[in-house]
Amino acid sequence: MAVYTDVTDEALYAFLSPYNLGAVLSFKGIAEGVENSNYLLHCERGYFILTLYEKRVNPADLPFFLGLMQHLAAQGLTCPLPVKRPDGGALGELAGRPAALVTFLDGVSTRKPEAHHCLETGRALARLHLAGQGFDLRRDNALALRNWRPLFEQSRAKADTVAPGLAGEIAQELDALERNWPQDLPRGIIHADLFPDNVFFIGKNLSGLIDFYFACEDALAYDLAICLNAWCFEPDGAFNATKGRALLHGYQSVRPLSDGERAALPVLSRGAAMRFLLTRLYDWLNVPPGALVRPKNPLDYLSRLRFHGAIAAASEYGLDA
Repeated sequence: MAVYTDVTDEALYAFLSPYNLGAVLSFKGIAEGVENSNYLLHCERGYFILTLYEKRVNPADLPFFLGLMQHLAAQGLTCPLPVKRPDGGALGELAGRPAALVTFLDGVSTRKPEAHHCLETGRALARLHLAGQGFDLRRDNALALRNWRPLFEQSRAKADTVAPGLAGEIAQELDALERNWPQDLPRGIIHADLFPDNVFFIGKNLSGLIDFYFACEDALAYDLAICLNAWCFEPDGAFNATKGRALLHGYQSVRPLSDGERAALPVLSRGAAMRFLLTRLYDWLNVPPGALVRPKNPLDYLSRLRFHGAIAAASEYGLDA
């Protein structure tokens, strides 16, 4: 989440008028994240999140995202629900951007994940994968392996200003991933961005998942690899095997991995590190002037990429035999 587009009071009131939410009590931007503009809206009828979808989001994908949240909620997964107007529509336009309201979830994200957070997140991810099986819309992963090299080319010329030799190292890693990327793994709907700031807890209990705007169809184990990268590394870059074991155990307690998925986990984790290295590198080099956004350091994912390159088997992440 972030704020790229400013919203005037007049435009906000005009957008909200069909929703019958009562008077606006407060309205403020949310600085976390990097993709869309998000605001916390408090009206007489409660709290909501207002999202303005920025240029990197294809408007044609929005029915998929909003429909997926409705489907997952109907399957018992706690996630935001799109708020519909009396005419049945959930999408509108605000400040020249497609926009939608979703319900507000109680809970807080953890800034210092512990093993019990990882365990609950693994379980929730597996439940999401199972719940998504009946969803009838499809969306290809716009940040899959085939997209990484073109994305890299947009940053190659300036990559070495971030770290000496970075461009050459990324190019070599892309060569290796393209040679070794696994095929024919179980596929389905994945979240694709289940970082700690997208998982809410009340106490030690997981209370909901948010931010489905990267969701797509891809290998289910790739989603688990994304979570290994997002949840199981310490601030100093070290991998925490206790957290890795908890995440993987939680996932397998709901959806056991196939032999092929277990064998592929190291290269999937390496690929997940590459995906976030590349998007963070691009964002680091291309912050829009005046945007209320905090770009994230791409070098965090360079160290993770190197770590995964030395992993020979999924057991090194803590996966039970």
